[in-house]
Parts: sequence; structure tokens; C-alpha cells
Amino acid sequence: MVLILCVDDKGGMAFNGRRQSMDRLLRADLLMAAGERALWVSPYTARQFDPVPANLHSAEDFLLRAGPGEFCFAEFPPLTQVLDRVEGVLLYRWNRTYPADQYLDFEPVAAGFRLISTVDFPGTSHKTLTKEVYTR
Repeated sequence: MVLILCVDDKGGMAFNGRRQSMDRLLRADLLMAAGERALWVSPYTARQFDPVPANLHSAEDFLLRAGPGEFCFAEFPPLTQVLDRVEGVLLYRWNRTYPADQYLDFEPVAAGFRLISTVDFPGTSHKTLTKEVYTR
């Protein structure tokens, strides 16, 4: 599976059981990256997508259901439990610091991933978003 993650400058992912932020152009970018391949999300994350794309699959155990080559947009840790199944990571950076009490629980390079590209692009809620693409 390919993990899709969003983090702030300190690796924060969520605060008080909620995502830190969301952005319409970020969602468009991740949908373009997934193409027609399955995109697995939690029911909480699925509410961001309107209209719902045909390839979106929602389940409480989405991290376990995503198969090889499929995408998995995870907004909350823990993620280390599935790293042995992860083929790549799309890491979006908000480029600011938000309040956080849940943090990304692995560092891609330290976990054996190799950074293959970085691109900055404008968001709708953020002046600049950064997308980092990692592979094994």
C-alpha cells in the first residue's frame, strides 16, 4: 500500500481527536496520484470527499484492508503497525505548526524509505503545501 499522510512542521497529525487542517487542492492532488486505484480511508476521513470518488473505500479497519498498490489516506497514528506492508509514502506538509497531541510515529527515511521527489504547490487554505514522495 501507499500511505498518504499530512503533518505540520513538528510532525503533528491531529489534536483532540480531530485532524489539524484540510485543503481542497491537497485532496485533488492525492486523488490524481491514486488515479483509478483504490483509496482506503476511515469513515471520519471519507466525509472530506464530496462528491465521493468511485475508487474511495471507507472502513474502520482501512489500514488492514488496503492491498498492494492501493492508496491509504491515514489522518491518525499509530502507523508503525502496518509499515511492513507499505510500499511508499506521500507526505504532505502543512508548512506551519498547529496544536497537536498525536504525531507521526515514524520518520520515513529512518524506516527505510527513500525520498524521490519534493514539490511545493499552492493550497486553498494554505499559501504553500509541500508534497514529498517516498519509496522503498
